[in-house]
Amino acid sequence: MSSSTQERSAWSSKWTFILAAAASAVGLGNMWRFPYLAAKYGGGTFLITYVILVFTFGVSLLLLETAFGRRTGLSAIGAFKSYGKKYAFIGVLTSAIPFIITPYYCIIGGWVTKYAFAYLAEGAHALAGDNYFTSFITSNFESFIWMAIFMAITFIVVAFGVQGGIEKANLVMMPALILMAIGIAVYTLSQPGAMEGAAYYLMPDWSKLSPELVIGALGQMFYSLSLAMGIMITYGSYLDKHSSLTQSVTRIGGFDLSVSFLAGLTIVPAAFVAMGSGDAVASSSGPSLMFVVLPGLFDGMGGMATVIGFVFFLLVLFAALTSSISLVETCTSIVQDGAHWSRKKAFVATITFVFVMGLIVNAGYNGLSFIQPLGEGSTMLDFFDFISNSVMMPIAALLTCIFVGWIIKPKAIIDEVKLSSPFRLEKAWTVMIKFVAPVLVIVILVAYVAQQFGVFVM
Repeated sequence: MSSSTQERSAWSSKWTFILAAAASAVGLGNMWRFPYLAAKYGGGTFLITYVILVFTFGVSLLLLETAFGRRTGLSAIGAFKSYGKKYAFIGVLTSAIPFIITPYYCIIGGWVTKYAFAYLAEGAHALAGDNYFTSFITSNFESFIWMAIFMAITFIVVAFGVQGGIEKANLVMMPALILMAIGIAVYTLSQPGAMEGAAYYLMPDWSKLSPELVIGALGQMFYSLSLAMGIMITYGSYLDKHSSLTQSVTRIGGFDLSVSFLAGLTIVPAAFVAMGSGDAVASSSGPSLMFVVLPGLFDGMGGMATVIGFVFFLLVLFAALTSSISLVETCTSIVQDGAHWSRKKAFVATITFVFVMGLIVNAGYNGLSFIQPLGEGSTMLDFFDFISNSVMMPIAALLTCIFVGWIIKPKAIIDEVKLSSPFRLEKAWTVMIKFVAPVLVIVILVAYVAQQFGVFVM
């Protein structure tokens, strides 16, 4: 295989790779969508379904992308192109995804940063106001400033490189994130009525088992694990040939699952504490859950409201940062490999693109709010989120499965995996990549596109 002739970044150890990949996987979706889906689809019923999907479908695709990156030593475009120029289009499609996601992800990261600091500056009661969130995101100045602050933190970390920046940042943020998640969950469970909420969250309600539940769990798992956006190919290309890929990807899946579980264990019981049921979570997801419902719940926690609100949003900020760092690093690596530029020049180009696009997309809430690409009430952020997550990512994953399963054949990846560890499940993995995964990805694509246009409800 061809490899980059430029000096390439590398992880200092297997565990720093695992931590970085897990940090990439842990993001906003763990915090605001997983609890909503668990509350909606029968608690434990959803949890069991999700665990099964993570350690079958999810880990299989993680292994494919990581091994593919390590085998070629290149980011997505170069990795596919190394098997022939006619396959470069798969890499181009995959590589376009982080460039679309990163600007709007940084906008939402700016919202989280604002809320974390606002709890200290303004107190919990102010943030629970009916119009607080809307007034903030529609502002012509403040929302741009917080976006820029979040971007600056991300850019500074990536500027120090893989070992000097990303590894060191994750060594601080990931343990802190886990400890904060445990701390908030323990405090929430100590509140009157919270154990009833925990039982609702943990106990299976098999009457909720349905195709919608499976599709919801499938989509959440797919988007949560940083699949089909070039990140795991890039991170795999930095990994040495001695680190066990099978162990690594299993641990990455476990890390991501743990944070999602803890987020649900905090948010679902909190809804019971405040309102006596999980309906508040089951009826809200995304920004409305994070920035409207939860501040209202925290405000009802008395004297600890400000502390709990601050720690929670600091936890979410760390989750957002670990994902944005991986997105910016992937974009930088793609430009570096594709343009044959130095890392510094590629990084400057990435910063410029992300910042300018961020300004444009953020203006969709104020100066450019008249642009409503998905219909009345939609924004440019909604459009780019739909195009990248619901359309491009499933298509990229489908093409990748077809490429590995039927064109270069699974043996190419299996041989790479076996360089560093036995691969006892190679036959099951082959079946998953050739037959099962393509079908599941098509289900995700059809279901989420249909949901966007009101044909299907999840």
